[in-house]
Amino acid sequence: MFRSIGLQELVIILVIVLLLFGPKQLPKLTKMFGKAMRDVKSGLEGKDEEESPKEIAEGQSDATAEEAKKPEDAAV
Repeated sequence: MFRSIGLQELVIILVIVLLLFGPKQLPKLTKMFGKAMRDVKSGLEGKDEEESPKEIAEGQSDATAEEAKKPEDAAV
């Protein structure tokens, strides 16, 4: 995609971006760009970012804790 952009062109683009947004806004801009790229990549792969494996594991541990708290019907 960026094979035709050389080092000089890339430096010029970065200087223009720095002048437009300023040094204080640059970290926010790069963070937003990275998040957007991750969202596009996950959308193309068909992954759902809302439920990460960590959240799924936490949900399973909560379910097993609730089952342990339930009184057993057979004991009554």
